[in-house]
Amino acid sequence: MKIDILTLFPHMFDGFLTESIIKRAIEKKLVEINLIDFRKYSTDPHHKVDDYQYGGGSGMVLMIEPIYNCLKEIKTDESKVILMTPQGVTYNQKMAYDLSKEKHLIIICGHYEGFDERIRGLVDMEVSIGDYVLTGGEIPSMIITDSVTRLIDNVIREDSHVFDSFKDNLLDFPVYTKPVDFMGMKVPEVLLSGHHENINKWKQAEALKRTKIRRPDLLERVDKDV
Repeated sequence: MKIDILTLFPHMFDGFLTESIIKRAIEKKLVEINLIDFRKYSTDPHHKVDDYQYGGGSGMVLMIEPIYNCLKEIKTDESKVILMTPQGVTYNQKMAYDLSKEKHLIIICGHYEGFDERIRGLVDMEVSIGDYVLTGGEIPSMIITDSVTRLIDNVIREDSHVFDSFKDNLLDFPVYTKPVDFMGMKVPEVLLSGHHENINKWKQAEALKRTKIRRPDLLERVDKDV
């Protein structure tokens, strides 16, 4: 997979791309992640990418021309263009799975007060990571990139994400490790039994129980056979 991130602040990604799983995925050539400073696509002598909004209002607005010029150069028939905006559809795990099957993602990081409305006509989808506003789309783009990259084949073991929280609209079940008994807090006996069928039933029941307590809204979308 190839991921191109359009940003005015590429150095914000320095640590993100050079640590942990993302770094290893890049080194193994399982994913190619490019940071594109779209300021260089501005035709302004000073590479200006923002301006005051028509009709008046506070703050500067991203101009359409630099974004258009950039997309014209890098977009292909296999590209899916994503605009990070608080007005977009709220991101979730199913979207992460769907995006992980794409060949080329282009993520546009908004900034300043907003962006020229006509930029919406250049994208395939608008995505929000929650009902709050950040200073720019860089951190949200990292979230998209991280959540998608870990789902790419061979980036991590498949069994590490097949039971992720929000899979089938359920939170993840509780997990334990050594010691078996820590200050009277014990690992459930079923997990020590070696009986895989009972263990799987316990995990499913615990996932449903945890979801009911912590995120009952998710249960509205759980299949009846769960």
